[in-house]
Amino acid sequence: MGPLVGVLALQGGFAAHEHALTELGASTQHVRTVGDLSGLDALVMPGGESTTMSKLLETSELFDPIAELIGQGLPIFGTCAGMILLARDVQDGRPDQRSFGAINMDVRRNAYGRQLDSFEADIEVATFETPFHAVFIRAPQVVIAADTVEVLARHDDNIVLARENAITVASFHPELTGDTRIHELFIKNL
Repeated sequence: MGPLVGVLALQGGFAAHEHALTELGASTQHVRTVGDLSGLDALVMPGGESTTMSKLLETSELFDPIAELIGQGLPIFGTCAGMILLARDVQDGRPDQRSFGAINMDVRRNAYGRQLDSFEADIEVATFETPFHAVFIRAPQVVIAADTVEVLARHDDNIVLARENAITVASFHPELTGDTRIHELFIKNL
């Protein structure tokens, strides 16, 4: 039996993450309440709207328990809005928007533009023999990353996939491609 991976299911594209994870042999569990965090081997924070997700983390009383699990070293994978939630600082976030500060990088929301500016691109990922086709939808951009952050992929010199300790982040949506290699990169270290 594979690891139990929680998928934050408050808002955003959580179903596609579940599909990718189950294809790789992981068990998944929706995370909507504090009780859903029990027994997890890892957690995925999907794309969506980061300010809405931040508010929902507060109203569902999940923010502090997740912050505690991050402090205990629970592996977390954040994509797009999930990357924003895990960043040290969000440069253009709302004043009431909270982030976990789980990875030593600062990000800018929607840096690639509006929904109409969304795009797809092949990116070179460290350890992959062939490029990964990445889908960028109103994607965040890494503005500053500490030397402790391991860069796994770039697009036009911008960091788009990185990890630090147990935290992995992507500014794109690997769950939308049918290619499970990014998810596999995350769960193989659990």
